[in-house]
Amino acid sequence: MTTQIFQASTLYGTATLAAALDSGCFRPADRRILLVCNNSATPETTPGLDEAPGFEKLRDRFDDVISYNETIHPFHPGGWAPRVDDMPLWERFLRHEWHLGDEDVELVVESIQVNPSLALGQIFTGAPVTVYADGLMSYGPTRNKIDPLVGTRVDRVLHLDLVPSLEPLLLTEFGVPGEIVPTAAFTKVLAELAPVGEGLPEIEEPALLLGQYLSALEILTVEQEEHLHLRMLRGAAALGHTKVVFKPHPSAPPSFTRSLEKEAQRLKVELTVLDTTVLAEVLYQRMRPALVVGCFSTALLTASALYGLPAARIGTELLLEQLVPYENSNRIPVTIVDALLPELTDTAAVTEQRPGMAVEALSGLLGAVGFAMQPKILPRLRDEAEAWLAKNLNSRTLRYFKRRRLSSLALPGGVPSQLAFIPRNATVRRVARKARSLRRGARS
Repeated sequence: MTTQIFQASTLYGTATLAAALDSGCFRPADRRILLVCNNSATPETTPGLDEAPGFEKLRDRFDDVISYNETIHPFHPGGWAPRVDDMPLWERFLRHEWHLGDEDVELVVESIQVNPSLALGQIFTGAPVTVYADGLMSYGPTRNKIDPLVGTRVDRVLHLDLVPSLEPLLLTEFGVPGEIVPTAAFTKVLAELAPVGEGLPEIEEPALLLGQYLSALEILTVEQEEHLHLRMLRGAAALGHTKVVFKPHPSAPPSFTRSLEKEAQRLKVELTVLDTTVLAEVLYQRMRPALVVGCFSTALLTASALYGLPAARIGTELLLEQLVPYENSNRIPVTIVDALLPELTDTAAVTEQRPGMAVEALSGLLGAVGFAMQPKILPRLRDEAEAWLAKNLNSRTLRYFKRRRLSSLALPGGVPSQLAFIPRNATVRRVARKARSLRRGARS
């Protein structure tokens, strides 16, 4: 007997799993469990994905739906992991609670480098693991070093073909190959969800603005994010769009909406704010937007790659500057969107849907950024990163890097070329610090 456990925290991720199952990406199993994880800050007051509109359309792919939150209560899925000595006890407990008996278990999880996925991989010792990615982060490096006892059990990374011909970097330190979930199967699953949300307004070909609530992630301040939304609206209006739909993040505060409504009145734009939780892809099918605008949402790439809709970005340059630390895993999605999609204020580029960079060039850029983010995890990329930077670093591509980061890694572009002869060693750094200290003392 074999049981496959599919861990999911979003409706989008569940749709990805449904498409993978429909495509035969998984071998037959005696039982399939959808393990629902509510990773919100307050899961007690936030509906889980199994309560989301459209979930019932996906439910029949699984034999059982189990709440991970209820199983480990009162612990939070994202913040809890068992102690090493307790792992055998937790495996016995989960096998009892989920009626697994002595069956073989196969795990299918979202982000193996963090909990709850990592906890599951550690508890079910020896279980083969498939990692699936429903966004752009799979094209970047693994954000943390993973215990080889877990990492070596991962057999593949399932991902959507959001950037055709681009290979994921995720888990490549373990030689894990990427495998594409067929686009046709995914769009077919999303088509099942299209009738969901009968309360959606009947609007055809609006400009669709995507909110992400970046201030909650402390990437932007609340004021910066409000200003970003206003820039989206002004940019759409400047391109001649008189019908605009704003899809706010479900957790975003009402103040975001109020400022947009005031600006829409001033611009004489018909603004509709969606007050129901629905996937952006459902809106693509229901409304066929004339333009999709956002910062670095994965939905921008699904719009252009999967639905052939015009898309434009705004605010990515600010994000590239403010993302901290440099290894912040959002850096890869921001880089991809910034490199591929036209800037909203560039009328000609938006009209022609002119990409900023070819995918072939993007692959080299992401290799260099990925190495700069995680040099200890991806040391094999050093030579490629050095070669790419030596050839391609200029005023346009420098936005993807930090000179201090390049300097600390002894990469091209880190220091002025006339100082490149200075060796990078502790003695030189110590002398430099002493000189700076003496200079400050002399000035005071």
